[in-house]
This record gives sequence, structure tokens and C-alpha cells, in this order.
Amino acid sequence: MCGNNMSAPLPAIVPAARKATAAVIFLHGLGDTGHGWAEAFAGIRSAHIKYICPHAPVMPVTLNMNMAMPSWFDIIGLSPDSLEDETGIKQAAENVKALIDQEVKNGIPSNRIILGGFSQGGALSLYTALTTQQKLAGVTALSCWLPLRASFPQTLSAHYTAFTVDCRKWKKCGPIGGVNRDISILQCHGDLDPLVPLMFGSLTAEKLKTLVNPANVTFRTYAGMMHSSCQQEMMDIKQFIDKLLPPVD
Repeated sequence: MCGNNMSAPLPAIVPAARKATAAVIFLHGLGDTGHGWAEAFAGIRSAHIKYICPHAPVMPVTLNMNMAMPSWFDIIGLSPDSLEDETGIKQAAENVKALIDQEVKNGIPSNRIILGGFSQGGALSLYTALTTQQKLAGVTALSCWLPLRASFPQTLSAHYTAFTVDCRKWKKCGPIGGVNRDISILQCHGDLDPLVPLMFGSLTAEKLKTLVNPANVTFRTYAGMMHSSCQQEMMDIKQFIDKLLPPVD
């Protein structure tokens, strides 16, 4: 589903137990597939929600000595000043937007769709939500960072302090120009993450608060968790999803 590589298999899907009126699209991390996350969502599913876990195409990854593996875009390094695969990130985001469009065609409005992901997939979910013109319900961003952060506005925090009292005025001064300025974001991170250090997560959360309504950004950390997930995190994700995507019938 990414780039020109049409060989990526169809997504792993946990279908709704009744008519689907909402959806979660969740993007796995580097070198993984959607299957494990589909199993995880099957364990916290709600009957009216469809869970879609696509598989990244296989490509050489610079970070891993050019070994070919499932990857949404190339990763050159994991430090904040590493070069980034701008073309690949933007192309991957377009492919995720196409996946959202497909669900809209299936009858689920985009504002009943939550986008999410883990690590590289979480990074792509954040970038896509902040650049799409599709109004989304929310983002679950796990153990990740915001790619191409310098491409986003740098100045809103100064504007925001002047408008703290009146959020309506804040909306007018506008952080990101798109429809997701008020989007709800749940960002989660393990405090012992050796791959994407907690500091990257907290810096990302602070940046997000300058791009969308800061009242809607939640950053949760998990004691003892490394670059992985845990039961408490999955329960927090379930609570976030069920609050934003309640049944409509």
C-alpha cells in the first residue's frame, strides 16, 4: 500500500462485530507487520469499531545497513538531528490518506476514524494527521516522534500565551492550517525506551501542544517499559478510543 510497491499484502483487519460505524487505522513499527497489532486490538475491541492494521512495504533501511525489511519510509538515524527521508515520509502519508479515503467510501466518516501507530508507524500517523485535509477523531502515537518537525510552524507558542484565556481567539491564529487543529492526541512512551528515548517523546508532546489545541494533547509514560507496549498502555488506548468513538446507534 506504500510507494510504488504494490506487493504489500492486504491489511490485517479486526472486523466490527456488528455494523461498523467507526474505524481505527494503526501502523506498525519498523521491521514488523500489522498482524501482532491486530491481535492486540482484538483484545480491546468494541463491537461497532473496525480495526485496520496495514503492512508496510519491504525496502532497504539505511539505519540497518541497507537490509530490506518492512518500513513505511527510510530511516537514516534515530537522533533528533539525523537526516530524514522527506520524499518517503510524504509519499507514505499520501498512502495513509488513501487508506482513510477508502474507509470513507465504505461509509465511515473521517471524523469517526482514529489514526495511530507504534514507533515509525506512530511517527507517520502524527505527520499524516497534521498534514491531511481529512478531519479525524484522534491519534494514538506510541513510542514515537514527529517527523519533519521543522516543516511545521515554529511560532504558535508565543501566540498561544497571549490567548490562553480565550480558546476561540487561539483557534483563529491557527497553528496548523488544516482541519485537525482541535484533534485529540494520546501519546504514550516507556520511560526505559532505549531506541526512541523518553526525551524524544516529551519533546514531541511539547511540539504538538504548539500545533494543535494543547488541552487535547495527553502524554502518558509507563514505568519500566522499554520500546514495546504493556497492558496498562493498551487499556489507556481502549479508553481513549471508546471515548472518541462512542456507538452511534
